[in-house]
Amino acid sequence: MFLRTESDAALVARTRKGDVEAFNHLVSRWEKRLYNYLLRLVSNRPGYREDALDLAQEAFLKAYQSIGTLADAGKFSSWLYRIAHNLAFSHLRRPAPLELVEEGGQDWQERWSTDWKDSAPLQIVTPQPAFGREMEIAVGRALDSLSPEQREAIVLKVYHGFRFDEIAEIISCPVSTVKTRVYAGFTQMRAILESVPAPSQRRAQRR
Repeated sequence: MFLRTESDAALVARTRKGDVEAFNHLVSRWEKRLYNYLLRLVSNRPGYREDALDLAQEAFLKAYQSIGTLADAGKFSSWLYRIAHNLAFSHLRRPAPLELVEEGGQDWQERWSTDWKDSAPLQIVTPQPAFGREMEIAVGRALDSLSPEQREAIVLKVYHGFRFDEIAEIISCPVSTVKTRVYAGFTQMRAILESVPAPSQRRAQRR
């Protein structure tokens, strides 16, 4: 009962003593966020939902098996994400299975409006509430146009709220590199999204 209110560090300590239920609470606390992170990394490959789920499960298994090596129990989340990062990029280095999907089809649209609907919005353009679902899809496409490295840095910063130094620790690179990836990605996405016409402009163009 009290495990739900305990810190990650306390749950890690319990897990190290053989308390499996404590680790189950860590899984419950982080599974949705970790899945969404992995979903964004592999989202431009066929079968991305299943891949993200498999990678998340593998990350938790590796975390459980190696939790004794975690030097600072208070950094469980960044340590877990680092495990997931390594698994995801190993996965991305493998050839993707061949599968053709219509870019403008329903699968593409559902991908951004359902899988990502609980995520925080990217504040890289002036919010336009009237855009609705079309802007959600446009943001997804713009994010997908980035390199995996840029996309990951933006996802960790904007969607998951990690600090630059925490991201640097997760992906094992200097803070300056993280900042470069985030700002370069923002610049590219902003250029794409600012070219998306407002609904009133699209209606005028159709007349």
